[in-house]
Amino acid sequence: MTSLRKLGSSDLEVFPLSLGGNVFGWTADESQSFAVLDAYTAAGGNFIDTADSYSAWIEGNQGGESETVIGKWLKARGNRSDVVIATKVSQHPDYQGLSAANIKAAADASLRRLGTDHIDLYYTHFDRPEVPVEEIVSALDELVKAGKVRAIAASNISPERLQASLDFSDREGFARYVALQPHYNLVSRSTYEGALQTIASREGLAAVPYFALAKGFLTGKYRPGTTVESARAEGAGAYLEKEEGIRVLAALDEIAEAHGAELATVALAWLAAQPTVAAPIASARTVEQLPALLAVDKLTLTEGELAKLTEASQGS
Repeated sequence: MTSLRKLGSSDLEVFPLSLGGNVFGWTADESQSFAVLDAYTAAGGNFIDTADSYSAWIEGNQGGESETVIGKWLKARGNRSDVVIATKVSQHPDYQGLSAANIKAAADASLRRLGTDHIDLYYTHFDRPEVPVEEIVSALDELVKAGKVRAIAASNISPERLQASLDFSDREGFARYVALQPHYNLVSRSTYEGALQTIASREGLAAVPYFALAKGFLTGKYRPGTTVESARAEGAGAYLEKEEGIRVLAALDEIAEAHGAELATVALAWLAAQPTVAAPIASARTVEQLPALLAVDKLTLTEGELAKLTEASQGS
């Protein structure tokens, strides 16, 4: 039986691994994307993460390709009520920023591409400090009141702006962030642990970390002296140059062998066990990459194993 986790103070219940949609319409074409989505949901997965800007960085793409693929899949499968769709605003080339007008227009554009009348979880993708939190939260609250968005969340935001947003919501009785999407994994801990994690814990926010596998580094395929053909190879390979990166791989190797598990599963299990974390995000370009991700639902690390990984990753 799949164990679903409650997402913060919302009424959303999600699988403990969120499927990253950044590859859909990028390194996975439509048929590959459909196959991955089918396999993920067949295994009990229900939490799909995308953004309106995916994948505008590819020549010839406009942004919105991932949402469009997901929308076609939802229509083909007729399963909208079975899945929790998260998307984001601020980075689409045609909908830049977090002004109230842009948030509303971008949400409508996302709804059209997704072919749905509501977004389950709507993130501010990258905070824009030049826009008052009052304007951002008020616009998001209007979307919730209109029934276009079920719950709101933030990504890539400072502790100060996050707290100010929550305080404003509380003062006005407006919709309140229920989740936070930080850059957080075994070899990148300092970006989240500290002030952001403290606020999330105190305020009841669920963390949904991105780059949960450090661009593929924590799968173990990147080793000294090896070359990996991947769009993310340069970013992932950089972790090999750090002492903690080598230490983490050694600890993962040992624990994975003890459990007969993949390194990726162990890395995700460590992340899923951290305070406030509800569901790490990981993407799969092919169906073959999915089992190691989905297995996080079944793997529970011992206190000793968690401590070993935490110690190995000190300094990250």
